[in-house]
Amino acid sequence: MNKAENIKLGISIGDLNGIGSEVVLKTFEDSRMLEFCTPIIFANVKILSFLKKNLELTSNLHGIDKIDQALTGKVNVLNVWKEGVNIEYGVNDPVVGSYAVKSFVAATDALKEGLIDVLVTAPINKYNIQSEDFHFPGHTDYLGQELEGDALMLMVSDALRVGLLTDHIPVNEIASHLTEELIRKKILTVKKSLAQDFTINKPKIAVLGLNPHCGDNGVIGKEDDEIIKPAIKKLFEQGTLVFGPYAADSFFGSNQYEKFDAIIAVYHDQGLIPFKTLSFGNGVNYTAGLDKVRTSPDHGTAYDIAGKGIADFTSFKEAVYKAIDIYNARNEYKEITSNPLKMK
Repeated sequence: MNKAENIKLGISIGDLNGIGSEVVLKTFEDSRMLEFCTPIIFANVKILSFLKKNLELTSNLHGIDKIDQALTGKVNVLNVWKEGVNIEYGVNDPVVGSYAVKSFVAATDALKEGLIDVLVTAPINKYNIQSEDFHFPGHTDYLGQELEGDALMLMVSDALRVGLLTDHIPVNEIASHLTEELIRKKILTVKKSLAQDFTINKPKIAVLGLNPHCGDNGVIGKEDDEIIKPAIKKLFEQGTLVFGPYAADSFFGSNQYEKFDAIIAVYHDQGLIPFKTLSFGNGVNYTAGLDKVRTSPDHGTAYDIAGKGIADFTSFKEAVYKAIDIYNARNEYKEITSNPLKMK
């Protein structure tokens, strides 16, 4: 296992017209952060130096052309490209979007090759990154293609963990995506992640229903009775502590979520609206189920405040901490499971 400061933490820079660069640079203004990892930002050192000056920040950036040139105790910037980029804060620009993709793809390649240990991604604009070469709804989908495992979006804030059965798909397509096999796979992915990434050996998992009141015995939809309940029942009978489906409208307001180690929502807004309401900007988006560790803040590009120097970097800093924590937890889990004597 690497020593703390030797954990190579890769960072994809996201949309340069948004707040990504600001929250990244602010996070490492505190030199104590360099005691936890060696950051490597996939971007261009001249551009980040310009943005740093514009934001009146003071940390020294160390430009490198190869990852093995990264130095501990420094904020390293890997030059993924050499040319200048026209930055206009708050503008939705497909050219800038293409550089977000360059940064992300290069960082993902480095993660696959083991040149970095974990990846933290700054926010992208899902619209302006689209091209003939890159056609994915977001980070998670691309990582799911490039890395081994079954990618699952898991939002994390302290003891609150909310996973998704489906993520970036239109609401009118959600029901057609639900199958017993999908539900089984996602529940087992969350179960495994809770064990190896969060050191919870016998996790309790709740699953929310799709329809209002979980369908009211078929009056408001049959998916809960015909698809979700049977999948949960089979897994429970096989030893997984999974319960539900629960009516989503009252589950969080009644504090039922506090009884579980993770909650699985059926679709994006069903899970993320209560999560973001409860986490107050401290949440982290973690891509569970993959053979590598990737986290991100729980916010977007925030064009409306970009370049103003007022962006809150708390969620990005938490994403850094969480990536390191999960990386260490996984290494300990592998060590324990490979040596049964340590489990006694």
